[in-house]
Parts: sequence; C-alpha cells; structure tokens
Amino acid sequence: MNDVVTGADGGDPDQGRTREDTTRRLERAMGTLGTAAMSRMDDRLMWFRALSAEDRSWVGLVAQAGIAAFVEWFQHAGEGQGRPTPSIEFFGTAPRELKRSISLQQTVDIVRVVVEVVEAQTGDLAAPGGEDQLQQAMLRYTRDVAFAAAQVYAREAEARGAWDARLEALIVDALVRGEVDDGLHSWAAALGWTSSPVVVLAGQTPDDDPQEVIDALRERGRRSGLDMLAGVQGDRLIVIVGGADNVTAAAKHVVPRFGPGPIVIGPEVNDLHAAASSARAAIAGLRAAAGWPDAPRPVHAEDLLAERAIDGDAAARAQLIENVYLPLIGTPLLDTLATYLEQGTSLEATARLLFVHPNTVRYRLRKITELTGYQPTEGRSAFTLQVGLILGRLSETTVT
Repeated sequence: MNDVVTGADGGDPDQGRTREDTTRRLERAMGTLGTAAMSRMDDRLMWFRALSAEDRSWVGLVAQAGIAAFVEWFQHAGEGQGRPTPSIEFFGTAPRELKRSISLQQTVDIVRVVVEVVEAQTGDLAAPGGEDQLQQAMLRYTRDVAFAAAQVYAREAEARGAWDARLEALIVDALVRGEVDDGLHSWAAALGWTSSPVVVLAGQTPDDDPQEVIDALRERGRRSGLDMLAGVQGDRLIVIVGGADNVTAAAKHVVPRFGPGPIVIGPEVNDLHAAASSARAAIAGLRAAAGWPDAPRPVHAEDLLAERAIDGDAAARAQLIENVYLPLIGTPLLDTLATYLEQGTSLEATARLLFVHPNTVRYRLRKITELTGYQPTEGRSAFTLQVGLILGRLSETTVT
C-alpha cells in the first residue's frame, strides 16, 4: 500500500492532471483576481482607503505578487514528498517605508481579502473535480503565509529596534557632551519624539542588563504617556523625560529603574534642543551629591547649587552669584546677611553689631528671602547664601 503524503497528490495521475488544469486557469485569471482583490480592499478596509495613492499602488503590487506566488506554489505542491515552503519574496516587493506604515494586522487583512477573492471564484478557477484540492491548498498556503508575514515583520522590528537603540544612544551622548545641532531633532523625530517640556535625570546604573533597563524605561514611558530616552554610560544612567506636566510626579515612574545612590533631576527646559543644560546640571549634581548625604531621592540640581559650586561647577557658581550676591550688592541687605551668618544666625547679635533694632533685621531678612529665594533662618538656605556670598566676594577681587 502506498503512503499518502499530506499536501501531495500521492502519485495519482488524475490528481496531477487536475492540478495542472487548475494551475492554467489560475494563471489566466491572475490579473482579474488582483483587480478584484483591490476592489474588495477598497470596500472593506477603511485604513486602505486612507493610504496615499502611492502606498495603495504598492499594496496592489504586493497582492498581485502574492497571487502569483500562490499559483507557483500550487503548481508544485503535488510534486515529490512533503509540502513545499511558500515563497515570501513577494513581501520584498514593497519598499521599507510601506512596511513601517502598514502593521502586521493590516498585512493579515490583505492576505484574508485575497483568500476571500480566490475562494469566491473557486468554482470557476478549479478544474472539474479540483474544487476541494484548490480549497485545501488555499488553507495551507494562507496559514503558512501568515507565519511568513509574522517573520518578516519580526525581522523588520528587530532591525528597527537595533537602529532605534543606536539613535537613542547618539541623542543621549550628544546631550551629555553638549554637542547639540540640527541633527538632534531629526534623530529624535525618527524615534517619534514630539514632547515638551523636557527634563534630564542622572543616577547610578542598576546591576541589571543595561539594555533591559532601557527597554523597561521605554515601556514605562509608553504606559505613563511620557516620551523617554535613556542611555547607560559606565556606572551612570541618564534618562530624558518629555511631556511631563509635573516633574516630581514623572520622576516617580523613573526612580525605580535606577541603581542605589543619589538621583538628580536637572532643571526643566522647553525642548530637547535645550536639554543639554539640564543634562549638565543633573550630572554635576550627581558628582556633588556626596556633599549632602541627607539629600532627598531624587533631589533637584537646583537644590545642590552650593555643593556643585564647591565641586567646581562653573555654571552653579555663576548662578549663585547671580541669585544671591548681585541682588544684594550695594544695599544694607548684604551687610545684614553677612553679619547674620557670621553671628551664627543670632538676631540680637546682628542687631547690636549693626546698631539697628531687631525688627529692622527681621525686615531685612524677609527682603533677602524675597530677592534671592533663600531663607536665611533655614539651615540649607543659610548654607547656600553663605557660599553665594563667598563666591560673590571672590568674583569682585578677580583681576581682569
């Protein structure tokens, strides 16, 4: 007894002749089938109607190529043993841009429509007695093509993911280095970045695989409705967050992905192009955070101005001079602040040395808070004011 192999004609001459006859009918009808498939897609698929004329034309070519590939596969499906693998080269008919604009689900819709068109005409397309043969072949072929389409899109996604990862690393590196040019926005646009405002966070890299950390941050960003870019540079993790209405709330989505140690939030900026300044502040704050062991986690770079200035951050020094020294210079407030800090924040001692009433000192201290944003009676603020005063005095004595 001869074994019957699934997908083959089992050596039956009649089945072979029927297949040959059906193949000829399919070849003659390929143009008609392609036109019918396009018409049905236009009627059934809303997304297809929304495509540009060029993309619709490409879809038509893909559908036509798919029909031709089926005819060729059907012709040889009865030869030899086993089932021949369907060719997926017809997916290569479309340009890369079309694969990006049409999803896997939409590709399956195309295949389904083509199948429906062929099935609707099985009676006319199949040779007498070959209807069941053609229908079974269609079922097998479309199933295999669906798997083939998934493989194509998986490869495209993998390649696109690798390219996106390289772009992301370039953007983060450019911002950290401060090498910002017009190409930065092009790279970000390729990743779908459209958000503002922007803020940069810096902290320690966790022990997990760096790529897993970045992928997890990307997924967290998608779930929270935020744009996120991340990069691992040695033991440092840099995260760029866009579109946050509240920086502190947005940071809560990011903090769990960092390793132990301080996390510093750079100042909020208007767009990605200006994010280099936020990155510089965050990284400088991360270096100087050891100077404030009890700092909150995360801590804003602005709250580390004094430590950053002592650590040599020129931007922090300039900001402290501008915020603390310049608003007070030339007024009695400067001497009042200096005396108050030198006297260990003693109100009475300050009043005695300045020969003024303690209420006058209180009034001046309130004015200092209004002008600088720092409250002399509060420990951290007093420390920052002290550093600002010292830097201001040093800047006055700098020989130009």
